[in-house]
Amino acid sequence: MNGIRAVVIGASAGGVTALFKVLGELPADFAIPVLCVLHLPDDRHSQLAEVMQRRLDRPVREARDKEPIVAGQIYVAGPGYHLSVERDLRLSLSQEAPVHFSRPAIDFLFQSAADAYGDGLLGVLLTGANEDGAQGLAYIKTQGGRTVVQDPRDAQVALMPEAALALHRPDHLLSLNGIGQLLATLEP
Repeated sequence: MNGIRAVVIGASAGGVTALFKVLGELPADFAIPVLCVLHLPDDRHSQLAEVMQRRLDRPVREARDKEPIVAGQIYVAGPGYHLSVERDLRLSLSQEAPVHFSRPAIDFLFQSAADAYGDGLLGVLLTGANEDGAQGLAYIKTQGGRTVVQDPRDAQVALMPEAALALHRPDHLLSLNGIGQLLATLEP
């Protein structure tokens, strides 16, 4: 899986634990940017980026509007804003209507990142309790990117991975351990 220029990851219910497990496998010199959307309540401040940075001992930050995407950085969407990738590889935050009752929405990030990175994108969909991310993951595939779905039998909540599998056949169907190992082998 050489040639991957960015990784996008989406998760909902059970997602914090899943993200820690997957991202905890990354080697110290991992040079590919990772953009994450986890469904968050939008009525309070999130400390997800700070907690992830402490637990993973990696550069993690909450995404900022118009910020250029930097190699090796992990970005997480903040509450109340959709996260997207502009064609010039800058981040964009917006307050457009929720998608699948969520803002940030996984589909929003996945579709914009697929337009920006094309075949250089790897999309990963993890555990979750709604269908957000399924259409975005299928779109990544149509744009030439590669896709990974967490095995529903391994997911804390299987609905999100099952929705993705109902729409398209991913390149990889893996457990969290398998996803972490796959990401650790990626080279730009």
